[in-house]
Amino acid sequence: MARRPKPTPEELRRRALMMEIVREEGITSTEELYTTLRDMFAGTMEDLLKAELDEHLGYEKHEQKPKETTNRRNGTTTKTVRSRDGELEIEIPRDREGSFEPQVIRKGQKDVSEIQEKVMSMYAKGLSDRDISAIIQDIYGFTLSHETISRIIANVQPRLEDWQTRPLEALYAFAYVDAMVVKVKENGRAINKSANTIIGIDMEGRKDVLGIWINQNEGAHAWMMIFDELRARGVEQILFVCIDGLKELGQAVSSIFPQAHVQRCMVHIQRNSMKYIPTKHYKEFCRDAKAIYAAVSIQAATEAMNALKERWLAEYPLAVRVWVENFEHVERLFELPVAIRKMVYTTNLVEGFHSALRKVTRGKGAFPNDESVMKALFLRVMDVIKKWTVPIPNWAVILSQIDILFPDVCLLG
Repeated sequence: MARRPKPTPEELRRRALMMEIVREEGITSTEELYTTLRDMFAGTMEDLLKAELDEHLGYEKHEQKPKETTNRRNGTTTKTVRSRDGELEIEIPRDREGSFEPQVIRKGQKDVSEIQEKVMSMYAKGLSDRDISAIIQDIYGFTLSHETISRIIANVQPRLEDWQTRPLEALYAFAYVDAMVVKVKENGRAINKSANTIIGIDMEGRKDVLGIWINQNEGAHAWMMIFDELRARGVEQILFVCIDGLKELGQAVSSIFPQAHVQRCMVHIQRNSMKYIPTKHYKEFCRDAKAIYAAVSIQAATEAMNALKERWLAEYPLAVRVWVENFEHVERLFELPVAIRKMVYTTNLVEGFHSALRKVTRGKGAFPNDESVMKALFLRVMDVIKKWTVPIPNWAVILSQIDILFPDVCLLG
């Protein structure tokens, strides 16, 4: 029996790409995978074609400046092409004079299967203009100019602006606040900036990213302006806001939404205390610290706090002091019923979301400007949130407890 030939590096790359799409999209069948690939590829090709027409005409769609040509857009023609994943229907843009000859899908071309995976890989990896142009030259046999590539990227900006300024719900049950570091070039050097994120959960238990903001740092003033912007976009009340350990952030939230219950993240407190613990005692101290905020009542939490001090104060006073100085936040946590307490004791929800965003920032060096960071993050956000289709588990119980704590909350519904 003949041995199956060893897969080539290109075949291995293709399999890895397919598996990545399967994981991210939650795909469960081959048919569903092919449908997803077709949809992704068709949209990519249409973006390329629109950018080509922009360059051919010398102006972008809806541009108000005087035109140097009398030639105009003239709708689209539907064209069916073959790909590795079956037939695709792609809208080919036209011009009035009929002088536009697209290079991505040439006139008479019926088969795009050779280039499909390269284009998908190019978009998936966030390559530079030079790399994108080189890949297209390698596969298509023609050069896609920097201008055309820039137009493709620029096409994202209107959608980004609409998303970042869209009206929001009047009421959110929960909001999770955190920031991640991104590198951006400024005045000729790469600096660290803060990408501030808020994830909200509405009264139906559904998650949404309320926005992302690039700031010089994760300061309380920046957060206050962000929450003020949320109010301008229609948010009238947030019931619970979970924050990290940034000083004065709670005051910034309360200045805009005074009725909100602002809860410090217990996991951040634990991480701060663990900095003073050597590896040999890491697990034991972590277990004793978790017993504080995982207790069944404030009395049990107080007993766990006393046990922590008795066991570790003499050996690791700095670690214990972190919990002593922050015990007021533990007490505030136990003002809430169990189901809500489990929702607000950690900002892990937004931290996990940031891990997904780092896929487009990790290994890219410094972005040329804030706008380029926002475009990259926005495209990634759109990929992540399309899987947020079901409410938070146990939402009926959480909602019933909210009704008891906030009996007048329905007035905003």
